[in-house]
Formats: sequence, structure tokens, C-alpha cells
Amino acid sequence: MHLFLVAGLGIFTVWIVLQINSFNTSTNGQDIFLFIVPVLALLGYFGSQWVFKKMTLNIQLNEQLADKLKKYQSALHIKYALIEVPAFAGLYAYYKTGNALPLVIVICLLAYLFVQRPNKESIIKNVPLTANEKSEIQKT
Repeated sequence: MHLFLVAGLGIFTVWIVLQINSFNTSTNGQDIFLFIVPVLALLGYFGSQWVFKKMTLNIQLNEQLADKLKKYQSALHIKYALIEVPAFAGLYAYYKTGNALPLVIVICLLAYLFVQRPNKESIIKNVPLTANEKSEIQKT
């Protein structure tokens, strides 16, 4: 799922850039998007980390491994959504204004989303696991 989210956002970004095919860097203060997009991006970035941490802290050590992984996956999905929403808002702002600032923010969010891919180390670090569960995850 992570790969599809990154690829979809990446392809949509390229499509929007090809549609606009120009940049401007004016910061005349009249464009509300220049204020909204950075705020949304910051909220998405920090909010995704906060929600993910809060959700993974609610996973109990005595739960079954399958239940732990389902909760971890749910936390990841919400984290990804909180990153993607501001990115799409930035693409909309770039499409409407042609200003490069929202596009730069979208590219940064896309790069951040890309490095957030799930892996074994992340599971072991963020999910409370027993020694047997850790070895089971490392084997797969």
C-alpha cells in the first residue's frame, strides 16, 4: 500500500507540473495559499508523528502478534493519510497559482512519505514485542 500511495502522489505531482509548465516566486501577500499550505504541511508532518506515536503506545505487550501488527498497520495508514492530505492541498495550490512554494513543499512531503516505508526495524522499534516475537519478525 505504501508503494501505491507514493507512486500515486508522485505521478499526480508530475502530471500537475506538466499541466502548469511554469513557475513563479511572487510572495505578494495576497495569495492565501502561501500561508495555508505551509501550515497544513507542518500540521501533517507533526500530526502524523504524534498520532502514530500515540497509537503505537496503545499496543499492549500481552496481545497476540497478529493483533499488534494490525494496530501497527492502522497507525501507519493514518500516518500516511496525514502526510498525503497536505501534499494534495499543496498540489491544488500550485495548480491554481503556479507558485513554486507549494510545489516545493509537496516534493518535501513526498520525500518524507517515501522514507516512511514499513520495514522490520521499524516494527521492532515501535511495537512492544516479546523476544520470541522479535525473532519471528526477523526471520521473515
